[in-house]
Amino acid sequence: MTAVSSAPASPFARRAAAGLALVGALAAPVAAQGYVYGRSMNNDLGECAADKGPAVRITVTGLKSSSGNLFARAYPATKADWLVSKRYVIRVDAKPQAGSMTVCVPLPAEGAFAIAVQHDANGNRKTDISTDGAGMSNNPGIKKILGLVPQAPSVEKARFTAGPGVTRMTIAMQYL
Repeated sequence: MTAVSSAPASPFARRAAAGLALVGALAAPVAAQGYVYGRSMNNDLGECAADKGPAVRITVTGLKSSSGNLFARAYPATKADWLVSKRYVIRVDAKPQAGSMTVCVPLPAEGAFAIAVQHDANGNRKTDISTDGAGMSNNPGIKKILGLVPQAPSVEKARFTAGPGVTRMTIAMQYL
């Protein structure tokens, strides 16, 4: 059995421990260090210029109409954040264009993310299952539970890795 001392650590030991903690924090991946959540901005394609990044240039296809709002949200690719209210790192707001359009989503860092795009067709800023469309990075299917309630795909199915520059992807809208 090992004896545990209740004597306070020496000043040197406390400084060494603090230094190791700082080195560990600096070496930790950005995702582990935390993000600022809930930021939003209007669509700015200039953020996806050749000299910019990290960012994602998304071609959104299959938009049924030009009415309402389009929201593209980037989430850290974790179960704790995925599709949780206000747990996105950026929301880009845009005016939808029937057919297809381009949206630029600037990211806070390189790393693993998942994107959800919502077409709020009637512009009420609420999710209306019968009229709104949705799509996600990697285009996983959106299933219905018992044929009624949509179930979002797991974060693993929508996860992608963004590098230092501009990542390009196409997201196909799905309407139920």
